[in-house]
Amino acid sequence: METRIGKWGNSLALRIPQSIAARVGITLNAAVELTPQGEQLVVSVLERPGTELDDLLARVTDDNIHGKVETGPSVGGEAW
Repeated sequence: METRIGKWGNSLALRIPQSIAARVGITLNAAVELTPQGEQLVVSVLERPGTELDDLLARVTDDNIHGKVETGPSVGGEAW
Protein backbone atom coordinates (compact mmCIF):
# COMPACT_ATOMS: atom_id res chain seq x y z
CA MET A 1 0.00 0.00 0.00
CA GLU A 2 1.39 3.39 -0.93
CA THR A 3 1.14 6.37 1.40
CA ARG A 4 2.82 9.77 1.74
CA ILE A 5 5.07 11.32 4.32
CA GLY A 6 3.55 14.39 5.96
CA LYS A 7 4.81 17.03 8.37
CA TRP A 8 4.19 17.20 12.11
CA GLY A 9 5.79 20.30 13.62
CA ASN A 10 9.45 20.19 12.61
CA SER A 11 9.35 16.42 12.11
CA LEU A 12 8.19 14.15 9.34
CA ALA A 13 5.13 11.99 9.94
CA LEU A 14 4.02 8.67 8.50
CA ARG A 15 0.30 8.01 8.31
CA ILE A 16 -0.50 4.36 8.97
CA PRO A 17 -3.81 3.18 7.49
CA GLN A 18 -6.17 1.67 10.09
CA SER A 19 -6.33 -1.68 8.30
CA ILE A 20 -2.55 -2.12 8.55
CA ALA A 21 -2.39 -0.78 12.11
CA ALA A 22 -5.06 -3.25 13.24
CA ARG A 23 -3.30 -6.13 11.50
CA VAL A 24 0.01 -5.52 13.32
CA GLY A 25 -1.43 -4.32 16.64
CA ILE A 26 -0.54 -0.64 16.49
CA THR A 27 -2.96 1.52 18.48
CA LEU A 28 -3.15 5.23 19.28
CA ASN A 29 -0.15 6.28 21.42
CA ALA A 30 1.51 2.86 21.04
CA ALA A 31 5.25 2.86 21.62
CA VAL A 32 7.14 1.82 18.50
CA GLU A 33 10.78 1.44 17.57
CA LEU A 34 12.10 2.76 14.26
CA THR A 35 15.01 0.82 12.77
CA PRO A 36 16.72 1.82 9.53
CA GLN A 37 17.74 -1.20 7.45
CA GLY A 38 19.52 -0.04 4.34
CA GLU A 39 16.94 1.85 2.28
CA GLN A 40 14.05 0.51 4.40
CA LEU A 41 12.50 1.73 7.63
CA VAL A 42 11.19 -0.98 9.96
CA VAL A 43 8.50 0.01 12.49
CA SER A 44 8.20 -2.44 15.40
CA VAL A 45 5.59 -2.29 18.16
CA LEU A 46 7.17 -2.25 21.62
CA GLU A 47 5.32 -4.32 24.16
CA ARG A 48 4.87 -2.53 27.43
CA PRO A 49 3.86 -4.28 30.66
CA GLY A 50 0.30 -3.56 31.72
CA THR A 51 -0.39 -1.04 34.41
CA GLU A 52 -3.39 -2.77 35.91
CA LEU A 53 -3.00 -3.41 39.63
CA ASP A 54 -2.94 -7.18 39.14
CA ASP A 55 -0.15 -6.82 36.53
CA LEU A 56 1.88 -4.62 38.87
CA LEU A 57 1.40 -6.90 41.89
CA ALA A 58 2.39 -9.94 39.82
CA ARG A 59 5.85 -8.38 39.45
CA VAL A 60 6.42 -8.11 43.22
CA THR A 61 8.85 -10.78 44.44
CA ASP A 62 10.72 -11.55 47.64
CA ASP A 63 13.79 -10.00 46.01
CA ASN A 64 12.23 -6.61 45.18
CA ILE A 65 9.76 -6.01 48.01
CA HIS A 66 10.86 -3.48 50.61
CA GLY A 67 10.53 -3.78 54.35
CA LYS A 68 8.75 -1.58 56.83
CA VAL A 69 9.38 2.16 56.70
CA GLU A 70 9.63 3.95 60.04
CA THR A 71 7.90 7.32 59.98
CA GLY A 72 8.53 8.29 63.60
CA PRO A 73 6.17 8.68 66.53
CA SER A 74 2.59 9.91 66.22
CA VAL A 75 2.32 13.68 66.01
CA GLY A 76 -1.41 14.29 66.12
CA GLY A 77 -4.44 12.08 66.67
CA GLU A 78 -3.19 9.09 64.66
CA ALA A 79 -4.10 5.70 65.99
CA TRP A 80 -1.63 2.91 65.21
